[in-house]
Amino acid sequence: MNNVFRDGTNAPHDDAAEHFWEHEHDSAEHAGEYVAEPPYQDHGEALPSRRTSRVSKRVRKRRRSLVFLIILVMFAAVVYFAVQAVRPMLGGFTVADYPGPGTGSVQIVVSAGATGRTVAGELKTKDVVASEQAFLDALTAADGSGSLQPGTFSMKLQMKAADAVTILLATSDEKVHYAAVAQNLRINDTLAVLAKSTGIAQADFDALAKQPQLFELPAQAKNLEGYLAPGEYRFPIELDAKGILTQMVTATKKSLTDTGITDPAEQYRVLIIASIIEFEGNEANYAKISGAIENRINNPNGETGGRLESDATVAYGLGLKTYNLTAEQKADKTNLYNTFALPGLPVGPIGSPGIKAIEAAAHPETNPYYFWVTVDLKTGETLYAATFAEHQMNVTKYVAWCEANPGECK
Repeated sequence: MNNVFRDGTNAPHDDAAEHFWEHEHDSAEHAGEYVAEPPYQDHGEALPSRRTSRVSKRVRKRRRSLVFLIILVMFAAVVYFAVQAVRPMLGGFTVADYPGPGTGSVQIVVSAGATGRTVAGELKTKDVVASEQAFLDALTAADGSGSLQPGTFSMKLQMKAADAVTILLATSDEKVHYAAVAQNLRINDTLAVLAKSTGIAQADFDALAKQPQLFELPAQAKNLEGYLAPGEYRFPIELDAKGILTQMVTATKKSLTDTGITDPAEQYRVLIIASIIEFEGNEANYAKISGAIENRINNPNGETGGRLESDATVAYGLGLKTYNLTAEQKADKTNLYNTFALPGLPVGPIGSPGIKAIEAAAHPETNPYYFWVTVDLKTGETLYAATFAEHQMNVTKYVAWCEANPGECK
């Protein structure tokens, strides 16, 4: 029987319609067909269409995705800051940092409003620091995160992060000339570094370096060779060439005095030996080599006849930088630094030694050795011998290493 609806039309009764839909729905589901939603009953209110329902589902899905993304970002941020907080307490975490003092020169531009992280990225890209984190850690330690000033800064390649921070945080009334003077530099190389770092003409430094009496050095000293202490300097910009050299000479005198050497003539002798030690070995070998040097120069009847026989001194006298010398060069007595042809120490230092070499020269290790040779220039492995025959056996190992590493033994 048909029922008449309020709108005057005939349609299946609601119960019948629902029964009809359920029957069709079950049949369609078994057949794998799309099934429309059941008809809405009319209760006098507008019912949502299928389109509206699908749109609402998409909106709810997007909202859920957005909420999930926000939660994920917040979680990542919490994890990052937690790691930053506990990282210093965990021994397993290490941050790459260069030992310094660095080499060469590079200009770093800090823009107005630059953050510590953007500056760290620039420094890492230009190889000024080993890692961004090392710089950020040093900046935090210096409490300088908000003190970076815009400008152009002259820096070194492969600097220690803390040194890079020091340069960048120098305020207008604390401007300095940064100069990194490496160990083993000869006087001309050192003066070149000073001139480049300060902007003072090298000729000014050269003229002063030839007047050791201005710096109260012993009569044996012909110039400032040996007295220009290596290290990292921050010279006030108003300091002139004489003031800079005086500061470096004073540092060397203090190192000598700190080791117990106070007599100027003995200080000069110690400087000569210390400068040779730095060219002949590494820190681990300084004291042992110092003992062998004393054995050579104090025993005229010993294995070397009182001769030091150092390639480094001969090369210095010739103005060369090599360990490969000819028999003629070693026999040349006109070279006052030729310790193969002339007994005892050379007439002066061959470079400016650091504190470790000075300490070893002042307090040599007592040992029976007369000979030493570094058989691996990369690791610094050094062998010692009391006789020339034993030394020759060690030299063959050095020769073999040189043959296995072409270009390393120049």
